This record gives sequence, C-alpha cells and structure tokens, in this order.
Amino acid sequence: MRAQLSLAEARRIALAAQGFADPRPRGRVDRRHLRRVLDRIALLQIDSVNVLVRSQYLPLFSRLGPYPRDLLADAAYRRDRTLYEYWGHEASLLPLTLHPLLRWRMERARHGLGTWRRIAEAVREHGDVLARVRAEIAERGPLAASDFEGARGAGSWWGWSEVKTALEALFWCGDIATAYRRGFERVYDLPERLFPAALAAPTPSEADAQRELLRLAARAHGIGSERDLRDYFRLDVADARARLAELVEGGDVARVNVEGLRGERYLARDARLPRRIDAAALLSPFDPVVWERARTRELFDFDFRLEIYTPSHKRVHGYYVLPFLLGERLVARVDLKHDRAAHVLRAHAIHLERGVRRADVLPSLRQQLEAMAHWLGAERVAPPD
Repeated sequence: MRAQLSLAEARRIALAAQGFADPRPRGRVDRRHLRRVLDRIALLQIDSVNVLVRSQYLPLFSRLGPYPRDLLADAAYRRDRTLYEYWGHEASLLPLTLHPLLRWRMERARHGLGTWRRIAEAVREHGDVLARVRAEIAERGPLAASDFEGARGAGSWWGWSEVKTALEALFWCGDIATAYRRGFERVYDLPERLFPAALAAPTPSEADAQRELLRLAARAHGIGSERDLRDYFRLDVADARARLAELVEGGDVARVNVEGLRGERYLARDARLPRRIDAAALLSPFDPVVWERARTRELFDFDFRLEIYTPSHKRVHGYYVLPFLLGERLVARVDLKHDRAAHVLRAHAIHLERGVRRADVLPSLRQQLEAMAHWLGAERVAPPD
C-alpha cells in the first residue's frame, strides 16, 4: 500500500481487520466461526455488567449475528476448551494458543512486577498464604473464593479478604486458572488439570512473545499508532517500542501517514483495504473497535464515553450505550437494557450523530435490535418513549 492513506481508507482497513468486511454466516454458527473471529481479534474483554448481556458475548454477535450463547461458554469452560481467562486487554478470554505468549507476564507477577499493588504485596509478603490456598485447590478440586471459610472478610481494598487476594495473585501468576464461572464468580482449579496440552507448548523468550503479541495487535487493528498497538495487550512502553522497531525491520508492519492525523501509524503487512464496508452492527462498549477512545475519536470522529459510573442526572447518552456501526461510520448510540422479567429489549434512548438522517439509519438499526432481541430471548423491542 501507499505510505500516505486517507482517513476513509484507514477506517476501512481498521474495520476489515476486525472482520466487518466478512459476510455473516448463513446457517448455524459453530466453533469454526468462533475461531474465525478470534483469529482476527485475538481476545474478548470480560466485563461483569449484565444489564444487556455480559460484554464478552457481544463482539461475536456484532460480527456473526445471532449465535448459540453456550458456544462461547463451552469454548471457555468445557473439558475440551479452546479459550482460557487471563489478563490480555484487561480481564479477557483468549485462545489457548496464546498461553505461551503471556507466560512472561505470569513470571513477572511472581516477582511482584506488572500487577496491582495489593497483588504484588501478597506475592512478596504472603507466599505462605498463596501456597496454602493453592494446596487447598489441589486437594479439594475447583473452588471459588466463597468456598473458603472466612473468605467474606472485610478489607480496605474493595473488601477483599486475604483468601480472595491470594486467589487473584495466584491467577495473575498463572498458578491457578478459571475452571468455570458460578454466576459471575470465578471457580478456580490447577492449570495442569484444565489445559495440560497448552502448558506443554514451549515457552518463548520474553522478547519473542512480546513481538508476537504486538504483531497480533497490528493484525487485529490493521492500522494503528504505537499507543494503539501496545494497548491491545497492555504492553509497557519500553517493551512495545523495542519490539515494534523489530517488526518494522522485519517487514511485519510498515510506517504510514494518515491524512489529517498527527504522527506515524503502523500498517500490518497482511492488512486489507476493501473498496467499501457494508457493516450494520451494534458494538459492545468494550469492543476492540471502540475501546481505545482516542483512536475511536480520530478514525470515526466519534467521542465515546462510558457513563456507567456517571451519576444518572449527569449522563448524556445513557447507562449502557452501544455504538451503532453502519457502513463504515459510527452513526448512532443506543442505550439498551434487557428486561428479563418482561421479556423485552428496551431501547431507552437513540442518539444520532451530527448530520445523520433518521431515515438512513433507523431501518437497519431496527433490524439489528430485532435480531438482538431474538438472540437474547426477548419477545419484542420497546422503542424510546
């Protein structure tokens, strides 16, 4: 490709990299389609908010349309799992093939590095507690924090008990893993009992692993700044800069400029530039297309803010707002709630972007909302009052 790209071309590259140039499946969605999406986006960010559906389920719906929701749970928590939970971009579901690439992060955590202060203190000062907690899981099998006596004790940090902190520390270190979820609570077991084949894969050097993570981030973005690429797997600045220079030298990414954007961008070697994007998709607030707010603003002229933690009287667009992608633009924001008791998908508010006409957006948006309602088991969509 050229070393100078227009903003519209950069948008199309970014959306194609995330799978929005691909046709949706016509028949039943299965594990092959799940793999296709994960091959592109590399991870699914986990979030606990369940006012609509938990966020990790939405990127698949955005790209595949209605799919069996147990498909994701089976891939993550069944005996023949292909996904596992760990810290990728925040808490994430990742393909097991990526486990070797994140062992350096686990090893750093064992030395109290690259993690939260409370976790680092537990690792450095309370190794005996961590050992006892892990031994308990080894002896009794899968356990959640609530299965430990005294696990509900109070503390100064989110009320975490000593056991809860130990479990989180062991999870950071890769010494325990999520066997399954009980509601949203993690139930932990030993990795060697959950995915022994993945553990048997060789461990790359720290530099090799980081370089591959950055290459995957470039592929998932298609085009992005240094900050965009390192943010995908939350790499440190120094590590990312060193590895990115190596990727440029090796030809895996190329430096390019985008008209109207300051600074260089990095283009993945296998990036595609479609002539057009014909997407119609509601996006999770934690979808890779929009999770880096500065990039969303630059590429789409879309200033997106999560207002979950904003007092209700100060919210502009709503509590749980999904951007609506139509074609290659983010054209609207929809505040959604799945009213499970009433079997209704409630669209509390629909806000169109400047210059967008209702007639150009509402038919496609209505179709996506009806598909989402059917997928969630709601009987109808309730429009804004």
